[in-house]
Amino acid sequence: CVPQAVSETCASVLEHARPRGVTISTAESCTGGLIAAALTSIAGSSDCFAGGVVSYSNDVKAHVLGVEESTLAQFGAVSEETACEMARGAILRTGADVAVSVTGIAGPGGAVAGKPVGTVWIGVADARGQSAHHFLFEGTRDEVRLQTVENALRLIDECILSQE
Repeated sequence: CVPQAVSETCASVLEHARPRGVTISTAESCTGGLIAAALTSIAGSSDCFAGGVVSYSNDVKAHVLGVEESTLAQFGAVSEETACEMARGAILRTGADVAVSVTGIAGPGGAVAGKPVGTVWIGVADARGQSAHHFLFEGTRDEVRLQTVENALRLIDECILSQE
């Protein structure tokens, strides 16, 4: 089940992507595939959604998405650098035009020095490059994950609209 607000944002993303011929992919860690599930809950999403990778482990981040092991060692899985490399890797692996990546600490455990529960990096990539945005969400594990999904969808929509 996808919350109504998320479903509406997904519909908006797909409505903006479809006439532009933009395809989308995802690289998800802390959301475990929720962004892909939300997008594909919309009928006709196959017009725009290329696919996604759930990269919960560092091994999958490195060996499937191509995140440099040196990036993971130096900055950690929850970092701007990793989020950017995940998004770029999603484009390279799926051939999509735009990708979103998410990596974070949803809780209730997992916090480390400088990265409390609720720390999330969302990366966005397209042919122009990639960038990542830092968030510190509050709430339960489910609330952190939902806020991550909502913001990832918003950022991918902004990326699509900025391509005009």
